[in-house]
Amino acid sequence: MWTFLRYLLLPFSLIYGSVIWLRNRLYDFQLLPARSFPIPTIVIGNLAVGGTGKSPMTEFVVSYLSKQYNVAILSRGYGRKTKGFRTVQIDSLAIDVGDEPLQFKNKFPNVTVAVCEDRCTGIEKLQEDHQLIILDDAYQHRKLSPQFNILLFDFRSFSQPMFVFPAGNFRDLLMESKRAQIIVITKCPTNISSADKIRIEKKLRHYNREAPITFSYISYFEPVNGDGIHIDIENKDIVLVTGIAKPQPMVDHVTQKAKSVSHISFGDHHTFGEADIDRIIKTYQSLDSDNKIVLTTEKDYQRLKPYKALFDTIELVHLPIGLSFNDVRQNNQFCNILSDTVALSVNQP
Repeated sequence: MWTFLRYLLLPFSLIYGSVIWLRNRLYDFQLLPARSFPIPTIVIGNLAVGGTGKSPMTEFVVSYLSKQYNVAILSRGYGRKTKGFRTVQIDSLAIDVGDEPLQFKNKFPNVTVAVCEDRCTGIEKLQEDHQLIILDDAYQHRKLSPQFNILLFDFRSFSQPMFVFPAGNFRDLLMESKRAQIIVITKCPTNISSADKIRIEKKLRHYNREAPITFSYISYFEPVNGDGIHIDIENKDIVLVTGIAKPQPMVDHVTQKAKSVSHISFGDHHTFGEADIDRIIKTYQSLDSDNKIVLTTEKDYQRLKPYKALFDTIELVHLPIGLSFNDVRQNNQFCNILSDTVALSVNQP
C-alpha cells in the first residue's frame, strides 16, 4: 500500500538507486571482478524484497533436474546464526542453516543442500562432487557470473510503483532484468487475463527483449502433520501462524476452507521464542472448539519444530505449496529451456 510517507522517501530511493546502479555498472564493465565456473550454475532470484516464490521455484527446478543430474542447492541461509560454509542435514536446526535450506533438505533428502554467504566459496566446495549447482536468491550476488538466471516477479508488484528502497519494495533496479535468461511472473491468478499478460510483458520488454516471459501460480497441497499424515482442514477452527513476507494469499486460501481462522503474523524469517509459542498456545486455547489445529507454512514449520514439545497435545500442521505454470505450453517451454541449457554446459569439454 502506498502512503504519503512513501512519497516523502523518494529522494532517499534516488540515492539508494544511484548506488545500486553504479555497483552494477562496475560489474558490467568488469571493473569489479566476477567469477564463472565450469560447472553449470543456475541462479533463482528477484529484484524485490521477498515474497516472490523463490522457494517453490527452487523446488520445481530441483525436482525436474535432479532426475537427470547430480544436483546441489546452494543458499545463503538467511536468518541463520552461523557463518561460512555448512552442509545441511535433515536433523539440522533452522537457526544453524536457515529455514529454507532445511525445508529443501527435508523435501529432497538425497540432494546436497549447503549454505554459504559467499556463493563462489560455496561453489568451490561443491563443484567436484556435483554436475549442477542451483543457487537460491543469488541474483544480486554479482561476484558470481552464472550460466543461467531465472528472475521472478510477483504478479501484484506490477499494480504499484516499482521503486527501490526505502520508498518502494525493490532492492534492485528494474533495468537489471536485462540479465535474466528467463522471467517468471509468480502468484498469478489461475485465470490471468490476456490484457494483464500483455501489460506486464510490455513493461518488461523495455529492459529485456529476448528472455521468455512465463506466468505461474501457487498450488496448495494437502496439509500434513509432523509424521507426514494428511490433515483435512475443512470446517476446522484454525490458528494460522505465518512468518513470511506476504501471507495474504495463504490466509485467503485457508479462509476458504476452514470454519474460522485466527491469524498470528510475524515478520519474514522470524526467529521464534518461548514468548511467541506461549502466544500461539493461548490463542489456540481461547478457541471454543473441539475441532481445532495450529497451521503454519512449510518454512515456519522448520523454525517451530524445536518447540514441538511445548505444544504438548496440540497438533502442529504445515501447508505445503508448489509452483505451477498457467498452461502446459509454458511449463514445457520452461523445462525444455532448462534441459537444453544444462545439457549444453555439461557436455562442453
